[in-house]
Amino acid sequence: INYLQVIELINDKSVQNLQWLKSLESSYNSSNGTFKYPIRKLIITEGITEEILLPVLAKICDFDFDKYGIQVISAGGKNQVVKLFYAFAELSKLPIFVLLDSDAKSNYNQILPKLRKIDKIHILKSGEIEDILPKNLILRTLNDYFVNLNSIDDTEFEDSRMVKNLEEIFKKKGFHEFKKSEFANLIKSHIKSKDDISAEVTMI
Repeated sequence: INYLQVIELINDKSVQNLQWLKSLESSYNSSNGTFKYPIRKLIITEGITEEILLPVLAKICDFDFDKYGIQVISAGGKNQVVKLFYAFAELSKLPIFVLLDSDAKSNYNQILPKLRKIDKIHILKSGEIEDILPKNLILRTLNDYFVNLNSIDDTEFEDSRMVKNLEEIFKKKGFHEFKKSEFANLIKSHIKSKDDISAEVTMI
Protein backbone atom coordinates (compact mmCIF):
# COMPACT_ATOMS: atom_id res chain seq x y z
CA ILE A 1 0.00 0.00 0.00
CA ASN A 2 1.22 3.47 -0.85
CA TYR A 3 0.35 4.71 2.64
CA LEU A 4 0.93 8.40 2.00
CA GLN A 5 -1.43 8.42 -1.00
CA VAL A 6 -4.08 6.35 0.79
CA ILE A 7 -4.41 8.73 3.74
CA GLU A 8 -5.14 11.63 1.39
CA LEU A 9 -8.35 9.82 0.36
CA ILE A 10 -9.55 9.25 3.92
CA ASN A 11 -11.84 11.79 5.59
CA ASP A 12 -14.21 12.09 8.56
CA LYS A 13 -16.96 10.23 6.68
CA SER A 14 -14.77 7.17 6.14
CA VAL A 15 -15.41 4.02 8.19
CA GLN A 16 -13.69 3.94 11.56
CA ASN A 17 -10.84 1.60 10.72
CA LEU A 18 -9.82 3.91 7.88
CA GLN A 19 -9.99 6.92 10.20
CA TRP A 20 -7.67 5.01 12.51
CA LEU A 21 -5.27 4.54 9.59
CA LYS A 22 -5.27 8.28 9.00
CA SER A 23 -4.50 8.85 12.69
CA LEU A 24 -1.22 7.01 12.16
CA GLU A 25 -0.04 9.93 10.05
CA SER A 26 0.76 11.97 13.16
CA SER A 27 3.08 9.24 14.46
CA TYR A 28 4.62 8.55 11.06
CA ASN A 29 8.39 9.00 11.15
CA SER A 30 9.84 9.35 7.65
CA SER A 31 13.36 8.66 8.95
CA ASN A 32 12.53 5.01 9.62
CA GLY A 33 11.82 4.42 5.94
CA THR A 34 8.76 2.31 6.66
CA PHE A 35 6.45 4.05 4.19
CA LYS A 36 8.95 5.13 1.56
CA TYR A 37 7.14 4.89 -1.79
CA PRO A 38 7.42 4.52 -4.64
CA ILE A 39 10.63 2.49 -4.71
CA ARG A 40 12.48 3.19 -7.94
CA LYS A 41 15.93 1.70 -7.27
CA LEU A 42 17.44 -0.92 -4.99
CA ILE A 43 20.82 -0.98 -3.30
CA ILE A 44 21.92 -4.37 -1.99
CA THR A 45 24.72 -4.31 0.58
CA GLU A 46 26.45 -6.95 2.65
CA GLY A 47 25.74 -5.56 6.09
CA ILE A 48 23.79 -3.27 8.37
CA THR A 49 26.52 -0.59 8.47
CA GLU A 50 25.92 0.31 4.83
CA GLU A 51 22.14 0.26 5.32
CA ILE A 52 22.48 2.76 8.18
CA LEU A 53 25.14 5.03 6.68
CA LEU A 54 24.52 5.19 2.92
CA PRO A 55 21.32 7.30 3.09
CA VAL A 56 23.02 9.78 5.45
CA LEU A 57 26.23 9.98 3.41
CA ALA A 58 24.19 10.43 0.23
CA LYS A 59 22.18 13.27 1.75
CA ILE A 60 25.39 15.15 2.58
CA CYS A 61 26.27 14.74 -1.12
CA ASP A 62 22.90 16.37 -1.99
CA PHE A 63 21.38 13.06 -3.06
CA ASP A 64 18.28 12.22 -1.02
CA PHE A 65 17.42 8.50 -1.13
CA ASP A 66 13.82 9.14 -0.05
CA LYS A 67 13.29 11.73 -2.78
CA TYR A 68 14.63 9.42 -5.48
CA GLY A 69 12.88 6.29 -4.14
CA ILE A 70 16.04 4.39 -3.27
CA GLN A 71 15.73 1.45 -0.89
CA VAL A 72 18.84 0.01 0.79
CA ILE A 73 18.63 -3.68 1.66
CA SER A 74 21.16 -5.34 3.95
CA ALA A 75 21.65 -8.94 2.83
CA GLY A 76 23.46 -10.19 5.93
CA GLY A 77 26.62 -11.43 4.23
CA LYS A 78 28.30 -11.57 0.82
CA ASN A 79 26.80 -14.93 -0.16
CA GLN A 80 23.33 -13.63 0.65
CA VAL A 81 24.00 -10.61 -1.60
CA VAL A 82 24.32 -12.96 -4.59
CA LYS A 83 21.07 -14.76 -3.73
CA LEU A 84 19.18 -11.50 -3.23
CA PHE A 85 20.51 -10.01 -6.45
CA TYR A 86 19.50 -13.11 -8.45
CA ALA A 87 16.00 -13.02 -6.95
CA PHE A 88 15.42 -9.29 -7.48
CA ALA A 89 16.94 -9.25 -10.97
CA GLU A 90 14.59 -12.06 -12.01
CA LEU A 91 11.42 -10.77 -10.36
CA SER A 92 11.80 -7.00 -10.63
CA LYS A 93 12.37 -4.41 -13.33
CA LEU A 94 13.95 -2.02 -10.83
CA PRO A 95 17.60 -1.01 -11.33
CA ILE A 96 19.87 -2.61 -8.73
CA PHE A 97 23.16 -1.31 -7.35
CA VAL A 98 25.26 -3.92 -5.54
CA LEU A 99 27.95 -2.85 -3.06
CA LEU A 100 30.51 -5.45 -1.98
CA ASP A 101 33.48 -5.51 0.39
CA SER A 102 36.91 -5.95 -1.19
CA ASP A 103 37.12 -9.62 -0.15
CA ALA A 104 34.01 -10.54 -2.18
CA LYS A 105 35.65 -10.92 -5.61
CA SER A 106 34.22 -14.42 -6.17
CA ASN A 107 30.72 -13.07 -5.36
CA TYR A 108 31.38 -10.17 -7.75
CA ASN A 109 32.18 -12.73 -10.47
CA GLN A 110 28.99 -14.66 -9.68
CA ILE A 111 26.87 -11.53 -10.10
CA LEU A 112 28.53 -10.18 -13.29
CA PRO A 113 26.93 -12.67 -15.76
CA LYS A 114 23.43 -11.82 -14.44
CA LEU A 115 24.01 -8.06 -14.40
CA ARG A 116 21.43 -6.31 -16.59
CA LYS A 117 22.10 -3.05 -18.46
CA ILE A 118 20.20 -1.13 -15.78
CA ASP A 119 22.27 -2.60 -12.91
CA LYS A 120 25.62 -1.59 -11.44
CA ILE A 121 28.08 -3.25 -9.10
CA HIS A 122 30.89 -1.75 -7.03
CA ILE A 123 33.53 -3.59 -5.06
CA LEU A 124 35.34 -1.54 -2.43
CA LYS A 125 38.99 -0.83 -3.21
CA SER A 126 40.05 -2.02 0.22
CA GLY A 127 38.35 -3.68 3.16
CA GLU A 128 34.88 -2.80 4.38
CA ILE A 129 32.88 0.42 4.50
CA GLU A 130 34.57 1.38 7.79
CA ASP A 131 37.87 1.42 5.84
CA ILE A 132 36.67 4.12 3.45
CA LEU A 133 35.32 6.48 6.12
CA PRO A 134 37.64 9.43 6.87
CA LYS A 135 39.81 8.82 9.94
CA ASN A 136 38.91 12.26 11.31
CA LEU A 137 35.24 11.26 11.38
CA ILE A 138 36.05 7.98 13.17
CA LEU A 139 38.31 9.74 15.69
CA ARG A 140 35.73 12.44 16.43
CA THR A 141 33.08 9.77 16.97
CA LEU A 142 35.31 7.68 19.25
CA ASN A 143 36.43 10.65 21.34
CA ASP A 144 32.84 11.80 21.83
CA TYR A 145 31.81 8.28 22.81
CA PHE A 146 34.74 7.67 25.19
CA VAL A 147 34.57 11.24 26.50
CA ASN A 148 35.75 10.40 30.02
CA LEU A 149 38.90 8.60 28.85
CA ASN A 150 42.19 9.78 27.39
CA SER A 151 41.97 11.14 23.89
CA ILE A 152 42.16 8.59 21.08
CA ASP A 153 44.41 9.39 18.11
CA ASP A 154 45.34 7.54 14.92
CA THR A 155 48.26 5.76 16.63
CA GLU A 156 45.51 3.42 17.88
CA PHE A 157 44.97 2.32 14.27
CA GLU A 158 47.78 -0.24 14.13
CA ASP A 159 45.97 -2.74 11.90
CA SER A 160 45.31 -2.00 8.22
CA ARG A 161 41.70 -3.13 8.81
CA MET A 162 39.63 -0.49 10.59
CA VAL A 163 37.18 -3.00 12.09
CA LYS A 164 40.09 -4.81 13.81
CA ASN A 165 41.26 -1.48 15.25
CA LEU A 166 37.76 -0.66 16.47
CA GLU A 167 37.40 -4.08 18.08
CA GLU A 168 40.62 -3.48 20.03
CA ILE A 169 39.68 0.07 21.05
CA PHE A 170 36.27 -1.01 22.32
CA LYS A 171 37.81 -3.93 24.20
CA LYS A 172 40.44 -1.72 25.90
CA LYS A 173 38.48 1.49 26.43
CA GLY A 174 34.88 0.40 26.50
CA PHE A 175 35.23 -2.97 28.16
CA HIS A 176 32.59 -4.34 25.85
CA GLU A 177 32.35 -5.88 22.42
CA PHE A 178 32.44 -3.71 19.30
CA LYS A 179 29.11 -3.90 17.45
CA LYS A 180 28.92 -2.73 13.86
CA SER A 181 25.32 -1.51 14.00
CA GLU A 182 25.93 0.41 17.24
CA PHE A 183 29.03 2.07 15.79
CA ALA A 184 27.26 2.87 12.51
CA ASN A 185 24.60 4.77 14.47
CA LEU A 186 27.33 6.64 16.38
CA ILE A 187 29.03 7.59 13.09
CA LYS A 188 25.67 8.57 11.61
CA SER A 189 25.13 11.18 14.33
CA HIS A 190 28.59 12.71 13.67
CA ILE A 191 28.36 13.14 9.90
CA LYS A 192 28.06 16.89 9.40
CA SER A 193 29.62 17.98 6.11
CA LYS A 194 31.34 16.85 2.92
CA ASP A 195 34.61 16.77 4.88
CA ASP A 196 33.20 13.63 6.52
CA ILE A 197 32.99 11.86 3.18
CA SER A 198 35.87 10.17 1.38
CA ALA A 199 36.43 10.21 -2.39
CA GLU A 200 35.29 6.58 -2.74
CA VAL A 201 32.10 7.21 -0.76
CA THR A 202 31.37 10.20 -3.01
CA MET A 203 31.89 8.04 -6.10
CA ILE A 204 29.58 5.34 -4.74
